Amino acid sequence: MGKTAFVFPGQGSQRVGMGLHLLDQRPDLLDTYYREADDILGLPLSKLCWEGPEEALRDTSVTQPAVFLTSIATLDVLRGHGIGPALVAGHSLGEYTALVSAGVLDWTDALRLVRRRGELMAEVNVRVPGRMAAVIGLSLATVETLCARAAAGTGQVVEVANDNEPGQVVVSGQAAAVDLLCEAARDAGALKVAVLEVGAPFHSSLMADIEEEFAAELAEVDLRAPRVPVVSGVTADLLGSAVDIRDCLRRQLTGRVRWTGAVRALAAAGAEAFVEVGPGHVLSGLCRRIAPEVPGHRTDDARRLARTVALTGHRTARPGTAA
Repeated sequence: MGKTAFVFPGQGSQRVGMGLHLLDQRPDLLDTYYREADDILGLPLSKLCWEGPEEALRDTSVTQPAVFLTSIATLDVLRGHGIGPALVAGHSLGEYTALVSAGVLDWTDALRLVRRRGELMAEVNVRVPGRMAAVIGLSLATVETLCARAAAGTGQVVEVANDNEPGQVVVSGQAAAVDLLCEAARDAGALKVAVLEVGAPFHSSLMADIEEEFAAELAEVDLRAPRVPVVSGVTADLLGSAVDIRDCLRRQLTGRVRWTGAVRALAAAGAEAFVEVGPGHVLSGLCRRIAPEVPGHRTDDARRLARTVALTGHRTARPGTAA
């Protein structure tokens, strides 16, 4: 029996209307997750997911719980069809959904954490304005060298934030340093350089100020040992204990997202199919390019969800709720 790996998206996958196709086939999700999330956060999160406006959905403190909630509801739909993961991983924010799917976190605890995580990350940008940019077509080593030069040339922070796939690197830091890095990357022959629409310089040392506060939040939450293997996006290794998981979630704020390594680890552990669980399709494309021998499936609209269920429904899983 083949192993299915569930991969969970992070910030950047949000869109107005996400999750509506899930309610069409599972109206019970409204009470099970959406109204519950609205009550827990004191925020009309479900309405923001379905109706926007887009500007509000781009607010980091809203984006993170919104993407998480959509992914959790999608996970429940898949489980209702008897489809579950043999392995899991999540991209940045998506790691929280991965941990829920592995039985490490209750979904309500994870929801509160991602909301607070988003609030803290947005606060950093108020104190130290920054930005992120994607560099396409240069090696990781080349971008690391260019970051060091741009930091030296400006006296500001610019660091590799995401190793998304070979040839796609995201940098994060203060505005002048990121701008200089972008210019240097174009001069070095990058195929594309684009500033990203995000709310803060994520996954950089500029996030260090909030590590301690967020660690205190993590300390209040019960974490259990995973029931299925979880590959960390921080280390690209399997996470074994609750202690390791808590440490990785703390380090995730300032640490690099090692998605290339995480996907390769999933493939090495025997993944024979990837299912992107939640909104968007970014991870499906990344997984296809990192591990082209492993087929990928999506769940972000009704047609693709039905196809995924049809193609992966033969795999053994234990149906049930997301927590």
